[in-house]
Amino acid sequence: MARMTTLMTRGVLVAILGLATLGSTMVMPERAAAASSIAVVVNGEPITTYQIRQRAAFLKLRRVGGNTTQKATDELIDEALKKQEMRRQRVSIPDDAVNAAYANFAKGNKLTEAQLAQVLSRAGFSPDGFKDYIRVQMGWGQAVQKRVRSTERLSEQDVVQRMLAQGGKKPTTTEYTLQQVIFVIPDGQRGALIGNRKREAEAMRARFQSCDSTYQIAGGLRDVTVRDLGRVAQPELPGLWKDAVMQTSPGRTTPAKETERGVEFIAVCQARKISDDKAAAMVFQARDLEALNDSEKGPDAKVLADLRKEAQIIRK
Repeated sequence: MARMTTLMTRGVLVAILGLATLGSTMVMPERAAAASSIAVVVNGEPITTYQIRQRAAFLKLRRVGGNTTQKATDELIDEALKKQEMRRQRVSIPDDAVNAAYANFAKGNKLTEAQLAQVLSRAGFSPDGFKDYIRVQMGWGQAVQKRVRSTERLSEQDVVQRMLAQGGKKPTTTEYTLQQVIFVIPDGQRGALIGNRKREAEAMRARFQSCDSTYQIAGGLRDVTVRDLGRVAQPELPGLWKDAVMQTSPGRTTPAKETERGVEFIAVCQARKISDDKAAAMVFQARDLEALNDSEKGPDAKVLADLRKEAQIIRK
């Protein structure tokens, strides 16, 4: 499911931008105060001529030729649709994750963040515009996955037909009983507290022996929340935690992660194999998603095409 959960790694960004000589890019900037008007409205959300000029500059920075104004307009329309779908699917990429991707990109190109901002500005683009682009790249795959899972439910008849097609054998999956432990960081205090919260989380992980003791350990700590997530089948594991949970033995915890709430880890209380009809449906659906993802176009292209058909796009 790698394409379904796109990560903004240095390699992906370099491939997108083609900036092997980023530091030497010298393009005259446009005037920020240039006149701007609404060029396109996508489901009630405007795209301005200033945004199009900025995106056209970004396309040139990515070595994209042809009519960059038209290509920039089309790309911004697609991004508007993606953002709207991310909101519908409640996909939110925290600022910290975006800022980290931006910082890693700068570092990977042997630039400070300030130097990267200067390069982007000289090209007629902006750091905020680049971060917005990163945010969409990081969240779109998650939105697609949620949309596909919610719209392509297999019926009981579908499950029976699938099982008959494979000789009547019912597929199995793993069901996990999970707890979520959150070391909360209040808004505005992340910079001051993140290091200490990480150390506290690692100390709790070292003391962890079973889910029976989680609440007792957390009770002696400040601003720590424990949530019983109950039973979660492998195909339903959230993308952020799926690989980590699958690699964690019962009675152990996943590595801690920074999230928008603070620092978190998942405790795997139990794991067992299940093979009922619901499990079979989830397994078949997961396989369908994998097959779509391995195809040339992938589910993201189909979802985007569907969104275009459903959208009201008004070009001024």
